[in-house]
Amino acid sequence: MLIPLIITILVILYFFAGLRIVPQNYVGLVETLGKYSKTVKAGLIFIWPIFQRIRKVSLALQPLEISKYRIITKDNAEITTSLTLNYLVTDAYKYFYNNTDSVESMVQLIRGHLRDIIGRMELNEALGSTSEINAQLSEAIGDLTDVYGIRVVRVNVDELLPSPEIQKAMDKQLTADREKTAAIAKAEGEARNIELTTKAKNDALVATAKANAEAVKTQADAEAYRIDKLQESLGKAGEGYFRNQSLDSFNQLANGNNNLVIMDKDEITTLGKVPAAKKVWDASKSKDE
Repeated sequence: MLIPLIITILVILYFFAGLRIVPQNYVGLVETLGKYSKTVKAGLIFIWPIFQRIRKVSLALQPLEISKYRIITKDNAEITTSLTLNYLVTDAYKYFYNNTDSVESMVQLIRGHLRDIIGRMELNEALGSTSEINAQLSEAIGDLTDVYGIRVVRVNVDELLPSPEIQKAMDKQLTADREKTAAIAKAEGEARNIELTTKAKNDALVATAKANAEAVKTQADAEAYRIDKLQESLGKAGEGYFRNQSLDSFNQLANGNNNLVIMDKDEITTLGKVPAAKKVWDASKSKDE
């Protein structure tokens, strides 16, 4: 009775020892005497202890950071890069059995592709083409299921840093470019200021000249107006004014000691039309008779 009881207990213990739980989003690779036997899904399973073992492989999306390493560009410039990626296992058998370390193999493959992509670019092109590099790298990697049982969902180049020596040279060049730009801007500003100042001065001279011309014109118009008014006044005075003036002149001439006047024949004829001169002439002629 004791021996069957012991055997029964051992069988029960053996049974419970063979129970295994495969978590959600995992698969189990069952090996019998060290050889792959089957793949089991998540849940409670039974294996034969001692003869079988189970290897659990996660199918969940996993992040991975690839540490910094150096790459040489087409123009022999050294840059340091680092990447992050997300991958998941799509074939547990290939992932576990086809490679000693599928993840490390995948990392080496990605590094090689990245070296090839950046190696065909010059430094400035590589530093400004992160998005293009990511696209080319994703295309180059493709689906790694057939080789490593892995699919890379996303890969991203986090940074591309030139070597310290190149960085110093780039900083100097950037400083020189900024100083050049500032000098050009300053020179253009000064030239613009001179242009505006000169224009303002020229405008002031033109305005002054126009003002002087207007003043001269106004003065000339005033003088012309005065002369016109004077001529108009003289015209209104008429011959009476000049006759009175002639009479006064002859009277003064007659009272003077030197009263001899020599005149042209035409002037004498014209003078006879003046009443005062005619009277003098007639009086003189009567005395002679």
